[in-house]
Amino acid sequence: MLNYITWTVDPAIFTIGSHEIRWYGLAFAIGFLIGYKIVEKMWKQEKLNPAWIDSLLLYTFLGTVIGARLGHVLFYAPGYYFANPIEIFKIWEGGLASHGGTLGIIIAVYFYSRRVSHRSMLWAFDKLVVPTGLVAAFIRLANLMNHEIYGHVTNLPWGFRFITNLHAWKQGADPIFTAPCHPTQLYEALCYFITFVICMWLYFKKKAWKKEGFIFGVFMICIFTARFFIEFLKNDQEDFEANMILNMGQCLSIPFVLAGCYFVWRALKKNDKSVEHV
Repeated sequence: MLNYITWTVDPAIFTIGSHEIRWYGLAFAIGFLIGYKIVEKMWKQEKLNPAWIDSLLLYTFLGTVIGARLGHVLFYAPGYYFANPIEIFKIWEGGLASHGGTLGIIIAVYFYSRRVSHRSMLWAFDKLVVPTGLVAAFIRLANLMNHEIYGHVTNLPWGFRFITNLHAWKQGADPIFTAPCHPTQLYEALCYFITFVICMWLYFKKKAWKKEGFIFGVFMICIFTARFFIEFLKNDQEDFEANMILNMGQCLSIPFVLAGCYFVWRALKKNDKSVEHV
């Protein structure tokens, strides 16, 4: 009977010279490519101005990457990165915070709405969040490839043993493994993929985009509620979290869940007769 899984996947797919091409970067790129195709389909369905779509994806891409990286830097390890500022730019090595990415997207959509579409931010959010769940799932799978952001020790048969000395291992040393741990990357990836399916259904089958802010609210509730509860199984990402009742990820998730509840309530309160019941 299987008692645990020993995970020995290399975070790098291949190496060109001294530069590694990592699963993390590939997951991010594939997620955005698929997201672009989904948003294109939305544009055709609503017969929107084609010129707006490239601007939306550019603003979103920059907001996601910059926000997620700065979120990790500021929320989780400001001392380290302020002492080693060049490390901030090494995104391919991992270290993106979903809460920071969300804030980055909000700021990016604010400028997009003012400068490009001249429509409300919720109009844009209802479209963007549909593929975002899929992108988030890909990123968590990349975390699995990176042997990072895993959970507490477990005796469940699907516990993973991760390599803790990756750099030395890649130089030829014997791997040093953790005890079997919760693969919280997979737990989150599954929740995010389910959220993606729900948002796709709401948009394309129920046409819930006509209730402005509804899909956005559902997305926020699903993503950050899942994040809040899975955090109970995770190891602390930084030492300062050891004495916290709720860790940083949970503290940051609460306002997003509350915001999601507000937007769902706001959308339903309008009771637009032209929308199918959802």
